[in-house]
Amino acid sequence: PGTLLSAYRNGLFPIPVRRRRIGWFSPDPRGIIPLDGLAISRSLRRSMRRYEVRFDTCFTEVVRRCGDPSRPSGWIDDGIIEAYTTLHTLGWAHSVEVFDDDDHLVGGLYGVRVNGLFAGESMFHSATDASKVALVHLVEWLRHTDATLLDVQWTTDHLIRLGAVDIARHDYLQLLKDAVLPFSRKNDAAESQ
Repeated sequence: PGTLLSAYRNGLFPIPVRRRRIGWFSPDPRGIIPLDGLAISRSLRRSMRRYEVRFDTCFTEVVRRCGDPSRPSGWIDDGIIEAYTTLHTLGWAHSVEVFDDDDHLVGGLYGVRVNGLFAGESMFHSATDASKVALVHLVEWLRHTDATLLDVQWTTDHLIRLGAVDIARHDYLQLLKDAVLPFSRKNDAAESQ
């Protein structure tokens, strides 16, 4: 857990580089979703009414579904599942889960929260818009809990349609520094100015 948390605090995240080898990445540019920039289409608003959303009720199942080996570029193995489940047990990793009317898990995402940072790791869906619904609820939670940075690692066409943007690594690292500063230290700094 300490290695993973230190990596996130320093702008790194794990990705496989070869079979059974993990590398640490800090891409330039870096993908983020500004918390005030999430794009919610009319059809996504309709989809949001179809699902129930929960937080942290089946974390390991979300990670397993994100790691489905039949998915393109699937690399999440038992070691990754165990590492992030440990972070979840310690209160650092969180999941957003989307359920249909039959109470089936049909979408979700997971990531790591360090003070004002949420580092999104992966998302999945098996029903229309379910992962997007999870993202909307994640952003609402982050805004209500004074988060400042939603890291999505790299932008994709899917994430760009939802409001993701690329920023230079240097800018990302500055936002990260401010985000991971403990809330109490931010308040102390603000009061001293």
